[in-house]
Amino acid sequence: MKIRTKINLLTTVWMLTILMIINFVVFFLFMKTTVNMEEKVLFQKADDILTEWNKHPSSTNVKVELKDYLTDHSFIRIIQPKNNVMDEVYNDPKLLKKIKGKYTKSKQAQTHLISEENGEEEVLIVRVPINKNQSLEIGELLSGLETRKEILRGILGFCTILGVLFSLLGGKWLANLIMRPISNMIKTMEEIEKSGVPKKIIMQNETKDELQTMASTFNRMIDRLQENMVKQSQFVSDASHELKTPLTVIKSYANLLRRHGLENKEMADEAIHAIHSEANRIQKMTETFLDLANLEKENILEINKVELVSLCDIILKQLKDVYKREIILSFEEKPITIYADELKIKQVIIILLDNAIKYSHDKIEVFLERNHENAIIHIKDYGIGIPENEIANIFERFYRVDKARSRETGGSGLGLHIAKSIIKLHKGDIKIKSKEGSGTDVEVLLPISNGI
Repeated sequence: MKIRTKINLLTTVWMLTILMIINFVVFFLFMKTTVNMEEKVLFQKADDILTEWNKHPSSTNVKVELKDYLTDHSFIRIIQPKNNVMDEVYNDPKLLKKIKGKYTKSKQAQTHLISEENGEEEVLIVRVPINKNQSLEIGELLSGLETRKEILRGILGFCTILGVLFSLLGGKWLANLIMRPISNMIKTMEEIEKSGVPKKIIMQNETKDELQTMASTFNRMIDRLQENMVKQSQFVSDASHELKTPLTVIKSYANLLRRHGLENKEMADEAIHAIHSEANRIQKMTETFLDLANLEKENILEINKVELVSLCDIILKQLKDVYKREIILSFEEKPITIYADELKIKQVIIILLDNAIKYSHDKIEVFLERNHENAIIHIKDYGIGIPENEIANIFERFYRVDKARSRETGGSGLGLHIAKSIIKLHKGDIKIKSKEGSGTDVEVLLPISNGI
C-alpha cells in the first residue's frame, strides 16, 4: 500500500473515531440535560404539592387537589408501604397499566421506556416521601423526546458523513503535501541512478518542517559527495602528474640501456643511479599517497598519553644522526603531557623537521611550552623562507613554492597537507610565519585534554 493511501486512510479512520466519540458525548449530554431539566420540573411540582398539603393538612378533597397538578399524559399517586396505592389521579390510563406504584423513603427519579402505537416513549417518574407512611409519586410522559432523539441522531449522522468526506479530501491534500518533497527526492534519486551524476532536490517552498530538513540533509549529502568526487578526481589527476615525471625518467634511461647495453660504463652507472633514485622517489610518493588516503577516510585515532619532551628528544637524536645537523631542543618544563595518537604526532614533527632540514643549512630550533589549554611546539629554521603571498597555499595538496627546488629535494607537496590534516583530527591548529630569506617559524597547538 502506498504511503499516500495510508495517510488518507489513517486520517479518515482517526477523524471517524473522533467524530463517533464526540457524537456519543453530545448525545449523552443532550439526554442527560433534557432529563435533568424535566426532573427539576417534576420535583418542583412535588414540592408545590407538599407545601399546599402542609397548609391544609385536614383537606378531604385530595384527588381534586391533585388533579390541578396534572399535565398531559401524566399521573400522580399517594403510596403507602408495601406499594399500596392510597390515592391516584391520571389522564392517561395506559401509563397506570404499564407503570406500577412504588413506595419510597427518599427522593428518587427514574425513567421507563414503554411501547406505544407510534413507537417507544420514555416516561419520567419522581418519588418524594410525604411522611413515614406515605410517599408521593409523579409520572409524566416525555412527549417528543424520542422525536428529538431521532432528529439529533440524524444531525449527528449527517455531520459524521460530512466530516468523513472532508477528512478524505483533507487527507488526500495532506498526503500530496507530505509526499511532494518525498516524490521529488525519489525522482532525483532515480535520475542520479540512471545518469550517475549527483543532483540536488529543488525546494520550491520554505516550509521549515521535517520534510524540508530531510531535503536539506539530502542536498548537503550531495554537496559532500560532489566535493569528495572532485577531491578524488583531483587526487588521481595530481598523483598521475606526480608519477608521470619519474616514470618518464625511468623509461628513458631503461630505453637508453636497452639500445646501448652496458658497454659505456659511465653512461650505464648514470642510468642505473637515475632509475634507482626515481624508483625510490616513486616508493616515497606511494607511501605518502597511502598516508593521505588514510587521513581522508578520517580514520580513528589511537589516543594515548604522550609526553612531548621525551618524544621530541628521541626524534631529534635520530635526525641528528642521519642528517648530521644541529637541532636544538628547548622546553620550559617537563613533562609536557597530552592525549593524542603518538605515531601521528611523531609523523607531524618529522614532516616539519624534514622541511626545515631541506630548506635551510643553519641550525634548527625546537621549543616546547604549554598554557592552560594547549601544548605548543615551535620549530624554527633560518633557511630560504617562504614568500608572503605563498603562505596561504602551502597546506594545499601537491602545492610547492619552488617546484624546481622541490624536485631537487624530493618533495611531493603533500607533507604539510598531511601534517595539517593530522593536527585537525586532534582538534588542534598549525600556523606558519615566514619571511623570504630569513627562515620559517612553525607553531603547532595541540589540546592538552583528551576530549577528541
